[in-house]
Amino acid sequence: MINFSSADQKELLSLARSSIVFYLKNNEYMKMSLELKDKYGKPYGVFTTLKKAGELRGCIGFIIARDPLWKSILETSVESALGDPRFPDVRPEELADLTVELSVLSPMKKVNSYKDIILGRHGVLVKKGFSQGVFLPQVATETGWDLPTFLSHLCFGKAGLPAEAWKDPSTELMTFEAFVFSEES
Repeated sequence: MINFSSADQKELLSLARSSIVFYLKNNEYMKMSLELKDKYGKPYGVFTTLKKAGELRGCIGFIIARDPLWKSILETSVESALGDPRFPDVRPEELADLTVELSVLSPMKKVNSYKDIILGRHGVLVKKGFSQGVFLPQVATETGWDLPTFLSHLCFGKAGLPAEAWKDPSTELMTFEAFVFSEES
């Protein structure tokens, strides 16, 4: 399981917030110190979630580890603020009202059956053909959905598949775990 010390969590959350602030002021990504590049150089999948008054305000991430953690946080933070198509761009005057949450992901594992999914522990990627969607583990606890409802919302609402596609043996289900931490915690 992925774990970061409380000092690391604070540092990574500060990196996420600073990335957004810098980009809004300068319209470019901030430069990273060699120390942070070395310390957070291991690749991880990561999502940056922005909330305003407890409500989702933006969420963008990389499911698969492709870049060093520092770079992924830099990019997902800015994209959560300015690139989530569900929301208007974050304005500088909103920053004080936003809470940053980071979800650092473990590698994906294919499951043989939906019964192998543990709600609240596993995030899930559903994939069929060219359609796919993902829910982070915290979606299950935040919504209170049972497993069939969770999977139906994932298929229909996120992947654009029929709601019952998760029952089809040709639909791939993959799980991952996330180490989630927030400015609120």
